[in-house]
Amino acid sequence: MAHDSTRWMPFFHASAVSLTQSSVWQPLADVYRTRTGWLVKFDLAGVLSEDVKLTLDGSHLTIRGIRRDCSTTEGCRHYCMEISYSRFERTIELPEPIAPAHVTPEFWRGMLLVRIEREEQR
Repeated sequence: MAHDSTRWMPFFHASAVSLTQSSVWQPLADVYRTRTGWLVKFDLAGVLSEDVKLTLDGSHLTIRGIRRDCSTTEGCRHYCMEISYSRFERTIELPEPIAPAHVTPEFWRGMLLVRIEREEQR
């Protein structure tokens, strides 16, 4: 029996930690080097473009915003909820400062694509 309780300890510890942490979550990201700069993709399914703010400071690209829950049926109650509906923030540090730069955000199929092009490359 001791073996079973030991096996579940990491699960309970992770759950307790997640409950005590801030309500800010970090979206997953992919970073690509391009010929003219960088492409950063953020996984933001269900986030509206007007709920996102981007800032570029030196080599730091920061995204902030909120994903809101949208219940489709009035009076429905949740059975299981795994998706984070709250504020999010994520800072990506690029290997080099990018200034001056032209930043172009584009939502595509649940992803936010952020193209960062050096001004001299444009």
